[in-house]
Amino acid sequence: MRFLCFITLILISIIEVGPIPLTPLLLIWVVLLRPQWFYNLVLKIYDKH
Repeated sequence: MRFLCFITLILISIIEVGPIPLTPLLLIWVVLLRPQWFYNLVLKIYDKH
């Protein structure tokens, strides 16, 4: 799971080179709508079991 998140962050960083600021738009969307997939991702990353 962490490897997939790492690869996704690398891809977002590569796309950021273009003229469209992707990361701020993604973060605003996550903060405003709080999608279920993001909550599940956080639980999987920080799960102690």
